[in-house]
Amino acid sequence: MESPTAGWRPDGAAPTVGRGGEGREVNVGDGEADDAGSAAPDGVPPGRAPRSFAADDEHLLAETEKIATALARMFPGLCEVVLHDLRDPAHAIRLIENNLSGRRIGDSATELGLARVKDPNYPGVVQNYANRFPDGRPAKSTSIGIKNAAGDYIAALCLNLDVSTLSPVTLALSNLVATDPAHREELETLGDRNRRVLREVVEAAAAESSTTPRALSRDAKKALVRKLYEDGYFESRNAAQTIADLLGISRASVYTYTK
Repeated sequence: MESPTAGWRPDGAAPTVGRGGEGREVNVGDGEADDAGSAAPDGVPPGRAPRSFAADDEHLLAETEKIATALARMFPGLCEVVLHDLRDPAHAIRLIENNLSGRRIGDSATELGLARVKDPNYPGVVQNYANRFPDGRPAKSTSIGIKNAAGDYIAALCLNLDVSTLSPVTLALSNLVATDPAHREELETLGDRNRRVLREVVEAAAAESSTTPRALSRDAKKALVRKLYEDGYFESRNAAQTIADLLGISRASVYTYTK
């Protein structure tokens, strides 16, 4: 059977005979046609060859292969990368890198792939879902649907991360950071006790004036420093510098306020 565009001449040469939509002969070379067809395929400007959507789809899949290969080489032996050609679901697997599932090129599409074939509105990305390899190893998977210019799913790029190799590390880290549940309350503070006590005293004094230590007036700061000095807080190491930091003044000013 002849192609519906067999008689079309992009150079506008002498008319030739082609087949109309219902098998009727039509003249298509001179840009005029009867009600069975037009001078060129729909959407093709005069003088330009008809576009091949199949070629576009193939180019898109070939470019996606590059992405799949690059991703696999980033995670050798750890993440399986599979490219499914959804134009042929029964033999969908076009490329498989870091083969962890034992599948082969030409094997059929998975349930997700078939769902995309049936429904063009199926989510384009299904990410980080729990999965499992045939031998029982747990996996973390992501599936990315790829549409052509017509809006049809023609491929799916799938990543299957073998988390079984990471589980022992995760367990070891969990055990390492675990604490005794019998001591949930904080038993001690790992820091300079004198500094902690000084902070509590200074903040409490400022709270009595409904403000913060740094917002106290100069006279209030002077009075507070004098009281701390009289109460013996300056006997602890670095007390003057700690008080200076809390009040937002210099260490020299602290010593001046003690007089």
